[in-house]
Amino acid sequence: MTDTPSPTLREVQSIVDRWIRDYGVRYFSPLTNMAQLTEEVGEVARVMARTYGDQSAKSTDDLSKEHLADELADVLWVLACIANQTDCDLTEALERNIAKKTARDKFRHLSNPKLYNHES
Repeated sequence: MTDTPSPTLREVQSIVDRWIRDYGVRYFSPLTNMAQLTEEVGEVARVMARTYGDQSAKSTDDLSKEHLADELADVLWVLACIANQTDCDLTEALERNIAKKTARDKFRHLSNPKLYNHES
């Protein structure tokens, strides 16, 4: 652990974005995950599929960016709950995870032609 203060969530988002720009070429397509968390991720998937994918929207669908942000916040909320309940420090885990990905992938994505010339 470094002597610098723990980052805020906003700073974490900035660190991830910088990592993507430096090593990842672009953001990967979104994927889904698990349980109460799976339910929330499914709600994100529904908005994404109907806004950015091929699925037709229903007249009752809220496809606004605000709704998507709210669904993403639900996912973040459940992740924080799980971390709190299981005594996991997400800041420390993220710092370790970024170091692992950087060591493993810092050049791998740069040589992947599939990641260039694609709208993200």
